[in-house]
Amino acid sequence: MEVRIDKYLWSIRVFKTRSDATDACKGGKVRINGADTKPSKTVKPGDVLTVRKGAVSFQYRVIALIDKRQGAKLVPQYAENITPQEELDKLKAPVETFFLKRDRGSGRPTKKERRQMDSLWSSLSFEVPDDVAEKFAAEFGFDDDGDDDIFDEN
Repeated sequence: MEVRIDKYLWSIRVFKTRSDATDACKGGKVRINGADTKPSKTVKPGDVLTVRKGAVSFQYRVIALIDKRQGAKLVPQYAENITPQEELDKLKAPVETFFLKRDRGSGRPTKKERRQMDSLWSSLSFEVPDDVAEKFAAEFGFDDDGDDDIFDEN
């Protein structure tokens, strides 16, 4: 019996669909005994499969061949998960580093929040007191002749 690598990976439930397994093989994410493989490559008992999914590289040893999808409880009869512990630890990485959960409504403001923000902005005064303006002018070397020629090119 010969079984294609894409069909085998689908059968032992590494990928949800066979086309996902085929795409992974074509994308260089699947290796047999350390060598890149095509989806049509056949597997045999004893082969070591390396499958990269996200940041984790899973490793499986082929125990027996199967070409029909199996239930999760039956998978250990056909493949042994020999993934190193340091790879499995990558699965336990903090969720915050990959996705920050946001509270509902914290994205774009609601109409009510927008009205409150508009009213706050309109109530703010952007006038600079004379003593602060004089300090600023002295500190940055602007002349104090009363003209607003800060942006003049002359």
